[in-house]
Amino acid sequence: MTKIRAVIAEDDFRVADIHEKFLNKFNEIEVVGKALNAKDTLELLSEQQPDLLLLDVYMPDQLGSDLLPLIRENHRQVDILMITAATDKDILEKALHYGVEHFLIKPVKMERFDQIIQEYLNKSQLLRSTQEVDQEVVDLIFNKVSQRPATVTRGDSLPKGVDEITLSKVREVLSISKKGLSAEQAAEQIGASRTTARRYLEYLVSIQECKAEVVYGVVGRPERKYYKI
Repeated sequence: MTKIRAVIAEDDFRVADIHEKFLNKFNEIEVVGKALNAKDTLELLSEQQPDLLLLDVYMPDQLGSDLLPLIRENHRQVDILMITAATDKDILEKALHYGVEHFLIKPVKMERFDQIIQEYLNKSQLLRSTQEVDQEVVDLIFNKVSQRPATVTRGDSLPKGVDEITLSKVREVLSISKKGLSAEQAAEQIGASRTTARRYLEYLVSIQECKAEVVYGVVGRPERKYYKI
């Protein structure tokens, strides 16, 4: 599996080390560099061409938010997660304008950090495993994919578009599958469309009853498979 390459831009090396430890808990991510100022951040982006940038705002030579136009002009492929003590609304609006994935205000609890990174990974995996998109995929992507409602369990109210009968069928076929199921395979077994099966499987990911991984078939085409936890 190709790992997501991450760069951390943070002027406090102690905080940067903490963020690196947080990221190292995810096997899908590899930290390829850390920068203590804006100048080094731009150089590191050019050298490493990372997939993900954790960007602070208050750096000694330039505001991280002021780097956003340069980053978007020269490194369109990089996803940006801002982690900052800045509470200025103008900075938040600028972050939104330049397509920042998420905006975390310090101090950030480890649980919240983990949640945001997992949501980012879910979205990345879904994009990599999808050759064509439909409205279901688009909705999942723009809703940040698998917003983990940690309090949602079997006894709680189900979200719109998820009914208990179909959910039970999906749980059943997932539980007896030792090799995992794709949305298409689950759809065949429950007698529903692939879109419906994927919605239910992603819901189970969101409440941590199953996990999703990208696997590659004999022709190299990526596929998203779901496994019961």
